[in-house]
Amino acid sequence: MKKEKSIILFNQKQVRRYWDAKKEEWYFSIIDVVAILTDSKLPKRYWSDLKRKLEQEGSEVYEKIVQLKFRASDGKKYATDCFSVEDLLRVIQSIPSPKAEPFKIWLAKVGYERIEETEDPELTIDRAMKTYLQKGYSREWINQRLKSIEVRKELTDEWEKRGIQEGLEYAILTNEITQAWSGKSVKEYKRFKGLKKENLRDNMTNLELILNMLGEATTTEISQKKKPKTFNQNKRVAKQGGEVAGNARREIEEKTGKKVLTRKKTKNLLEKNNKKI
Repeated sequence: MKKEKSIILFNQKQVRRYWDAKKEEWYFSIIDVVAILTDSKLPKRYWSDLKRKLEQEGSEVYEKIVQLKFRASDGKKYATDCFSVEDLLRVIQSIPSPKAEPFKIWLAKVGYERIEETEDPELTIDRAMKTYLQKGYSREWINQRLKSIEVRKELTDEWEKRGIQEGLEYAILTNEITQAWSGKSVKEYKRFKGLKKENLRDNMTNLELILNMLGEATTTEISQKKKPKTFNQNKRVAKQGGEVAGNARREIEEKTGKKVLTRKKTKNLLEKNNKKI
């Protein structure tokens, strides 16, 4: 497990965490979180009791514990129970603390919104638009991003028809498209932009988004025409779709004399938009 150590502050108290580059997940020390939410002088004992309670209740969260070594106040490293963001939020729901209420309220709100969006998918688009506007993106970029979501959905619908399994297989095919048009794998592309957990598409310029859409839309069209039956056949189709966008990228670079792929990410995009206001 490749890890990057860091510390974040919550109300001036430290929370130790590790970044797992392979899984692209942050893992947080539950002891630190318990200490903050409960103000307990013995957070280890509090967590030990809660962990035992969760185990007795048959909670799946107990099985999600990941042990990582953190440096303690005495300078030595000790194995510490950690959780990913998703599992940490589930544990927080079991902690009766006023400080945990904001997390619980947020989780309830998100859950309710997901139910609403299932019944009315247009709400998903409306909420995405508001979220991007609040973050400072321009309406032009947002419209492009929402279009890219539509194109992606058409592609995944096609993959589903071809028997492709969501998750790892989707990721492999997406990587084929990205590699073919950009010359970089998804992970290489994210490293190029200095991203970790952030969404790659949310950190693309308009031109990068357009070429990514071209690769995915072309893959959909080729798949509908060729109707690939095996996973390897789908991989070849994904590569072909990406190559079409790759040819377009190279032609743009030849005509403009500039590289299409940039290290610009959300911060750079927002700074540029703010200067225009």
